Amino acid sequence: MNVFLWIVAGVLAALFLVAGATKLSQSKENLGKNPNFAWTEDFSAGTVKLIGTAEVLGALGLILPAALDIAPILTPLAACGLAIIMIGAIITHVRRKEYQNAAVNTVLLILTLLVAIFRFGPNSF
Repeated sequence: MNVFLWIVAGVLAALFLVAGATKLSQSKENLGKNPNFAWTEDFSAGTVKLIGTAEVLGALGLILPAALDIAPILTPLAACGLAIIMIGAIITHVRRKEYQNAAVNTVLLILTLLVAIFRFGPNSF
């Protein structure tokens, strides 16, 4: 189970790192041109950057604390933070009737909760 959780955390970290870095490196206007980022028109540029920053920090938090054996409790806490972001993303996409994006966010929510539950519980470090 430990190997499985590391794999899930690694995949999640890669996805959130890319998503967050994209939000941080591009302007809101450029993001809005991509259909997957059409939701940015509902938020300020600062909020989009805040979401990107939270995603990057969450991605780092999924891997680094446990890998470096520095406060490994931060790993499930990072997963909880990313789960909260995914709940907000699901709500946003459902309100905008972007059901395909909401479905992707639901899968990510389930995976982040899986990491959080098992790393807090029976498979903690």
